[in-house]
Amino acid sequence: MLTVIVPASSANVGSGFDSFGVALSLYNRYQVLDLLPPHTYDIEVIGEGGKDLAAGEDNLIIKSFEAAIANFDIPPVGLKLRSYNAIPLSRGLGSSASAIVGGVMLAKAVGKLELSKERLLPLMVELEGHPDNVVPCCIGGFVISAWDGKEVKYVKLPYFKERIKIVVAVPDVTVDTKKAREVLPQEVSLQDAIFNLSRAALLAASWVTGKLENLPWAMEDKLHQPYRAKLFPGGEEILERVKSVPGCLGVAISGSGPSMLAFVKGDPTRTAKEMCSVFTEKGLRSRFFVLDVDQEGARIKETKAKMLEEVDRCPTIA
Repeated sequence: MLTVIVPASSANVGSGFDSFGVALSLYNRYQVLDLLPPHTYDIEVIGEGGKDLAAGEDNLIIKSFEAAIANFDIPPVGLKLRSYNAIPLSRGLGSSASAIVGGVMLAKAVGKLELSKERLLPLMVELEGHPDNVVPCCIGGFVISAWDGKEVKYVKLPYFKERIKIVVAVPDVTVDTKKAREVLPQEVSLQDAIFNLSRAALLAASWVTGKLENLPWAMEDKLHQPYRAKLFPGGEEILERVKSVPGCLGVAISGSGPSMLAFVKGDPTRTAKEMCSVFTEKGLRSRFFVLDVDQEGARIKETKAKMLEEVDRCPTIA
């Protein structure tokens, strides 16, 4: 028996539109309980999306699993699967990337593929359509990546010694990813392009060298956030207000939203409260997570029978 553990991820990180992404210490766990006849699936979802996610072959985990089975010539097999979901759906935290990475990793485990995670990345990115969530979700860390439709190139940035926390505020509203793409302009001015290029380069350099004082400036963006912040109540206000909270090192829309992300040095409580208070002012319920950067990415864990019995008695999400 085995479990695939996959982290949440936040794409863009402000100025790094469609290229920057960071893995977060919030996880979905996909536990294989039994092997079934080919193309037969029995899925139980516990936690986020338990009532909404598709079952059987329409589930994104299974679609990704079957794509990997076909791609790597693994003998077809079905699964009895239990999915423990802690990543909120349609909130800009990489829930679809988690399912894609999880499905491919399940195929790697079941098929006993002697391939590194890096060798699996091109298929994962192809299934997702872009690399910014999938790559950090798979390999962990703060990652800058590019994809030309065939090859994936990426660099995982070293994590500096000074610890910071990542606060993610999640409102009780969703943003459709397709709509979040449609609101973006097809052309931008040279001035805005230079603005983002300089900020993204500064963000990468500042992260590598530990110059945290640059992050509030380096995370500013003119390519996507001014447009997406209007898609949900509180987005514009959080971008403006939270960056001045003591200890906040920068704030951004997580992915296409509506979750908001902030890097914090020291006590994250004030930043978290300020983010959620803005949503409250707009009439939205919200919750927040205080997270770390996950450095490991997706991983496969062997599950002992005794552990399965314990999980059956107490199906909680860590």
